Amino acid sequence: MDFPNIRIIDAHMHQWDPFTTPRDFGPLAKLFRFLPLPIDMAMRLGPRRDIQFAGDPSAYLHPYLPSDYRADAADTPVAAVAHIEVEWAAKEPLAKADETAWVARLPFDDGGPELGAILGSADPAAPGFAAVLDAHLAASPLFCGIRTMVAHHHDPAVRSFTKTESVLTTGEFLDGFAHLAERELGFEAWVYSHALPDVSALARRYPEVPIVLNHLGTPAGIFGAVGKRTGTNPSLRREIFVRWRDDLAELASHANVVAKVSGLMMPILGHPVPRRGTATPVSVLLDRVAPLVEHALDAFGADRLLWGSNYPVDKPITSIANSVRTIAEAITGHGGGATELGQVFHGTAARVYRINSPS
Repeated sequence: MDFPNIRIIDAHMHQWDPFTTPRDFGPLAKLFRFLPLPIDMAMRLGPRRDIQFAGDPSAYLHPYLPSDYRADAADTPVAAVAHIEVEWAAKEPLAKADETAWVARLPFDDGGPELGAILGSADPAAPGFAAVLDAHLAASPLFCGIRTMVAHHHDPAVRSFTKTESVLTTGEFLDGFAHLAERELGFEAWVYSHALPDVSALARRYPEVPIVLNHLGTPAGIFGAVGKRTGTNPSLRREIFVRWRDDLAELASHANVVAKVSGLMMPILGHPVPRRGTATPVSVLLDRVAPLVEHALDAFGADRLLWGSNYPVDKPITSIANSVRTIAEAITGHGGGATELGQVFHGTAARVYRINSPS
């Protein structure tokens, strides 16, 4: 599908260099750099929940920088990108802002696409949260909000990114969250789908804070078995879908929330991982993700949806071009046209992330 009149904004992509910047996965990348082993051996040696989440850990073992993204997006008219934080591991009080400064220095202007927004890392429950926000703001004028790694799954064999569940509802988190409102900054909410009610509660408590639901809530196991007992049969997958459907509709009732049509190709949703270097056909992906996209379109409307590639995390399953094609066909197959495509692939991201029209 062609987009002759749409300059796409990729509202969710990542940049990293595990060799020169502090990342949670940096030690593993350095180990394999100096002790080269076949990637398939790494997959056998690594924790099952990590391998199942990544699908193929190749991208995490190497830098992923603007030139890599340009190569991956070569067949797609991406004009601007929003960078989302990714596991910056330095522990100094203001160190999370160093990622924002690092991203702002990357050579995005060397052939495009433009860097349109930076969403950094910070924890509202942590002491000194306000000072970290101010450090982010000082690091780059493109900084417009944060993401906190709060995704927790009740299946112990599904990778969690925090040790406790329902972090969004704790008193410390809610009290700190007020600093976002004071600075007119947004919040990227990434949770597994069973925690969507927590995002609704947060949106209800702070209606003045823009909240962007990442990856439509990541319903782990909705397409196939993951972890120990998640999505292991059609009945369980149906339960995941029904709960996700109802909770997403409730979340959409809060006007300060928009939803990101991203991460639908993450292996943790239960996608079979194709042979390295190949991609799942669009027709197959469409059969899986169309019901999710259609419900999100009905619940939020196109002017509250925005697309993101989630690259390179989604790379084991699909290409950027095929991700665009799959989501576009799901939208048009549900009655959407040029107006809806323009909103999902450009307009909503430009508004939410305050991105001026890319050149």
